[in-house]
Order: sequence, then structure tokens, then C-alpha cells
Amino acid sequence: MTLHPATAAIRGVVRRTLGGLGPGATVLVACSGGADSLALVAATVFEARRSSLRVIGATVDHGLQEGSADRAAAVVEQMAALGCDETVSARVEVPALPGGPGPEAAARQARYAVLEQMADHFSAALVLLGHTRDDQAETVLLGLARGSGGRSIAGMRRSFDRFARPLLDVSRADTAASCRAEGIEAWSDPHNDDPRFTRVRVRHTVLPVLEAELGPGVAVALARTADLLRPDMEFLDDLAATAYGDGPPLAVEALADLAAPIRTRVLRLAALAAGALPDELFHEHITELDRLVTDWHGQKWVDLPGHLRGRRTGGEIVFESSQEA
Repeated sequence: MTLHPATAAIRGVVRRTLGGLGPGATVLVACSGGADSLALVAATVFEARRSSLRVIGATVDHGLQEGSADRAAAVVEQMAALGCDETVSARVEVPALPGGPGPEAAARQARYAVLEQMADHFSAALVLLGHTRDDQAETVLLGLARGSGGRSIAGMRRSFDRFARPLLDVSRADTAASCRAEGIEAWSDPHNDDPRFTRVRVRHTVLPVLEAELGPGVAVALARTADLLRPDMEFLDDLAATAYGDGPPLAVEALADLAAPIRTRVLRLAALAAGALPDELFHEHITELDRLVTDWHGQKWVDLPGHLRGRRTGGEIVFESSQEA
């Protein structure tokens, strides 16, 4: 039987991702039951057999849709049928707190937290996520539209900590084709077609218009932009981390001596360390913090997301709770 090209492509990118693991290592694969993650599970199981790796299929129930527990149970059955050595599921609470992250960001934070716990429990060397090249293109386009700067335009990281995204080199069409070819029945999340979500509108309206008006290949070009920009962003981030060191105190005089791209990154690191919400900490916030260093004329403070404020006092930039002030 001839191997479908989409399946071959997916197995190839998974093989490269798993290449650094030794025999007996454990890999955790996050799976929602959609085509992307099911294709990832199937490819990981196939490649793991060649390298004597142990595969744990993991699904997270966010409890945001009716029948989500039944859906999670069905995903567990699918992962087991695909050949995972073991499966695990977890239910997480996604709090909607005033002043906290939005529902999508809160769900993502809860999901990553429980995946970390699962990885610790199984001593997993790697956690695989099913984001595709199309997801990357959407992320870059959203970053451009929001004016979020280089960090957003650089898109999702291919790997961080013990997480990896092997499917960033394949398309959503590839994962769907692979599932059809392998006889895998994928679930279609209704949230992926709900126009209330900005990403859904980008996926179903904005990108198709760009492809129609500018020609095919827009998604590929956007994803390539992320790949080109990411190394530069990581280099600057490394310089900023070195300049930030062990954290406070943040002397204004020392900050003023830093190049602007490094100084603003240091201020962002400090704000995050103090408790600012990463998904809601925008360019405007960092610009105002930077003015406390470079354009100081007695401003009282800068309000930041997460009930936090930054201010200049005694020749230093300090952060404090806005609820206690």
C-alpha cells in the first residue's frame, strides 16, 4: 500500500523532532481530537516504535462546552486505538476573573499548566503540540493587525522548555488528508467555526481573501516570516535577559545606558516578573514604562494589566500592586 504524501510529510517532521531522544524516553502528545492532533498522535506512535520510545496520549477537558467530558473520553479511546502506550485526561477549571486574562488566554494557561503536570508525572522528555503552519500564519497575521511588534510577528516558537511543535512545517490540509488516508475520524470543534472569535474570522474570511487577491501562498509566506524573524527576536531577548540579570533593583541610570530594544525588553521582563499578565501586556504599556526612564517629568505611575503599576522612585523603576496602593 502506497503511503499518502501527507502522512509521509507528517511522519518526517515528527521523526526530526524525536531524533534527539534516546531509547526508552517518554513522549507526551497533547490531543484535542481534531485532525491536527490526531495526525500527530498517529505519526508519533509510528515513529516511536522505530526508536523504542514510550508514547503517552494526553487530552485536556476545559469544560467550556456541553458534553466536553464525553468528548474527552472519546479522545482517550481514539488515542488508545492509535497505539499509545498509555493515555491520560484531565479536567481543568478556566476561571473568568475581573481584570484577568480573557477566556482563550485563560484556557491556554490552564492547559499548559496541566500538561506540565502530566509531563512531570510520566517523566516525559518531550511534549508535542499540534499547531500547524496555518496556525502560525494566523498568529503572524493577528500580530500584524494588532501592531504587537516583532515578538508577535515571530509567531509561535518551534520549541520551548520541553514543548515542541513539529507540525509547523505542514498544513492543516495535510493533517486532514492524512487522517482520511489513515481512516482516522477527526472531531470538528464548533469553536473553530464560531465567528465570535477573532482567529476564526482570520481563518475563514481574512486569509481566504488575501489568497484570492494576492495569489496562493500567503499562509506559507506568513509562516516563513515568523521563521526569519524568530532568531533575531531570540537574540535580542537573550541580551535583555543578561542585562536584567537577577532582577530588581532597576536603576534608571543603568537602564538609560541600554540600547532601546534591550531596555524595553528588560522593562517587559521586570513587569512580567512582578505579575503583569503576559497576554495583555502590550506595546503601549512598555512604551509608557520606558518614558519613566527616558522622558521623566514627574509622572505618578503606569497602570499595567494584572492589578499592577510601575513607577519611578528614588532613581529606580519599581512595581507594586494597584489594589493595595
